[in-house]
Amino acid sequence: RLPSGELTSTPRRRGVGSPFPLTLTAYLPSPQGWAALPAFTCDGEIVIRHQLTEALRSHLSAVGIEVDGPIHIEEPQRREHGDWSSNVAMANAKRNGRVPRELAQELVDRINADLPPHVARVEIAGPGFVNFHLEPTWLHDVLRAVVAAGVQSYARSDTGGGRKVMVEFVSANPTGPLHAGHARGATYGDALARLLDRVGYDVTREFYINDRGSQMLKMGASMLARATGQAVPEDGYAGAYIAQWATQLTPETVASNDVEAATEVGYRCALADQREVLAELDINFDVWFSERSLVESGAIERTLSDLRDRGVVYDADGAVWLRSTDFGDDKDRVLVKSDGSFTYLLPDIAYHRDKFARGFDLLINVWGADHHGYVPRMRAAIVALGHDAAQFEVQITQLVKLLSNGAEVKISKRTGNIIELRDVVDEVGPDATRLVYLLQSLDTPQTVDLGVIASASMDNPVYYIQMAHARLCSIAAKAAERGIVAPPLESVELGVLVHGRELEVLRGLNSLPQVIELAARDRAPHKVTTWLREFAAEVHGWYHDCPVLRDDVDEATRSARLWLAEAALVGLRVGLSVLGATAPDQMAFLDAEADAANDDATADGAGGDAGTPS
Repeated sequence: RLPSGELTSTPRRRGVGSPFPLTLTAYLPSPQGWAALPAFTCDGEIVIRHQLTEALRSHLSAVGIEVDGPIHIEEPQRREHGDWSSNVAMANAKRNGRVPRELAQELVDRINADLPPHVARVEIAGPGFVNFHLEPTWLHDVLRAVVAAGVQSYARSDTGGGRKVMVEFVSANPTGPLHAGHARGATYGDALARLLDRVGYDVTREFYINDRGSQMLKMGASMLARATGQAVPEDGYAGAYIAQWATQLTPETVASNDVEAATEVGYRCALADQREVLAELDINFDVWFSERSLVESGAIERTLSDLRDRGVVYDADGAVWLRSTDFGDDKDRVLVKSDGSFTYLLPDIAYHRDKFARGFDLLINVWGADHHGYVPRMRAAIVALGHDAAQFEVQITQLVKLLSNGAEVKISKRTGNIIELRDVVDEVGPDATRLVYLLQSLDTPQTVDLGVIASASMDNPVYYIQMAHARLCSIAAKAAERGIVAPPLESVELGVLVHGRELEVLRGLNSLPQVIELAARDRAPHKVTTWLREFAAEVHGWYHDCPVLRDDVDEATRSARLWLAEAALVGLRVGLSVLGATAPDQMAFLDAEADAANDDATADGAGGDAGTPS
C-alpha cells in the first residue's frame, strides 16, 4: 500500500511454477465508498483479508485511531462466529482511552453501513471481537484460485526467502537394519523438509553415518562369531540379520578373525539395507555424511584448534574441556579425555562446524528422545563457534509403542527382538507407514496398532484420507465414461454452490495455505495430517449429500460440482504430497450400497460414510 493509498502487488517467487494466474479485483475504502483498483494477480485469501483489514484501518482512522502496525485477522474456532475475526478493538482501545467493546460496536456499526465486497454482515462478540460473516461469493474465488494454481503452485509461498536449511534426520548407526522405532524420525524429517521447501526454503536432507567407534567393531565381532558357530560376544548384536550378513564374509576374514574386515562388510550391508528401505518410503537424502571423513580429513583437530583460538577450551586433569557453562550449559564438557581419545561431543562439534562452512543458514536436527539431554551442550558448542543459537534447532521424537496382534513389541537390535522398518512397510504399505507416524505432534508419545493401519476400513485414518481422493476420482472417471465434460471454469455459474457441504469443502481449501505455513513455522507436519483428516471428512460428507452425475441434477449444478471436485482433488494432492504420501485414484470401496449406486445411472452421492475415524 503506497503512501497515495494505491495498492501494489509484487509476484512472489515460487519454487515451482508461478504465482496464481488469477485476476482478482481489490477494493479500498474511499470517501465515495468502495473504490475498485486495477485488477492484479494474487491469492484469493490474501485479497479478502486485505479488504477486511483495510476496512478496519479506515474506520479506526475515521474515529481518530491510527494503527501503524499490522491488523490481525484470523479464522474463528467456531463457525457461528463468522468467517474472519479481529481483536483490533481490544488491541487499540486502552491506549486511546476507549472501552474495547464500545469501540468494537462503533466499528461494527460503521462497517455494516458500508459493507465491503463479499461481506454479508459484521457482528460484535465477547469482550470486543469484530466478526465478519461473508457471502459465499468469496469462496467461489477460492475455487478459481485453487484450480488455476494447481498442485504445483497452490499453497506454495516464499516465506523462507531461499534461506539454506539443512534437515538432518534418521542418522542411525550402521550396525543393523532400520527398525520400526526409526520410522517416526524418518517420516517426520522428510515431511518437514517437504514443508520447508513448499514455503520457499532451500532445503538439504542429510543422513549422518556414525561409522566409527566401538559399536561398529562389536557388530564385526558378532558377525565373526556367527560365521564360526560361536556365541555372540557380550554387548554384541544377536539379530538374525547378523547371521545373514556373516555369510558374506570371505574365508580369509573368518580364518584370521579379522574384526575390522568383518566390520567393513557389515557396514556395507547395513548402509545398503537402510538406503533401500528409505527409498521404498520415498525418503531420499541429498547427502550421506560419513563420520570417518571428519577423522580422515583432520576436521576434528582443526575444530579443536579453532575452539582454542576462540578461548573457549581449557586443560584440566589431563583432559581438554569446553567452557560450555559460558554458553548456557549446566556444566563444562570434556572434549579430549586424559588418554587422548575424543569424546562423542568433539566430532559432533566438528560435524556442525562443517555444516556451517557449507553455507547453511539454519540447522535442524531430528533426534530421538534419548538425546534430549544432549541438546544444551550442543547448542552451547554452536554458540562457542561464533554462531547464533537461533541457527540451531533440535526436534525430539518421543517414543512410539508398537502393537502387533494387540501386544506391545519391544525393539532391540542387541537381543535380536526387532521389527524391521521393512516389515512395517511390507505389512501396511509406504503411504500408511508415513502417514500414521505423522498423525500426532512429535512431542507426544504415540501408540501405533499395525492391525488398524493395515485394515481397509474407515476406522483407518490413512485409508479414510485416501478414500476421499479415490471417491473424487471416481466421479471424474464416471463422467468421462458418460461423455460428460464440464464447461470451461470461467463460463461456469459458481453461484449454485450454496449447499453447506459445498461451502465447507471450499472453506477447507481456503485454509490449506495457512495450515502449511503454520506447519512449516512450527515444525509440525501433523497439522497438515489433521487438515487432511478434517478435509477428508468434508469431502466424504459432500460426496454423500451433493450428487454430481445423478439424473435429477441440473446441468449448471453438475458443472459447478465437477469443478468443485477438481479443486478438492488439488487440495488433497497438495496435502498428501507435502507429507510424502501418494493420492490413489482407485481403492476398494467399503459402502456397497453407495458405491454400487456409482455403477448405474443414479451415479454418485447415494450414500457412504461421512464420519471421521477415531
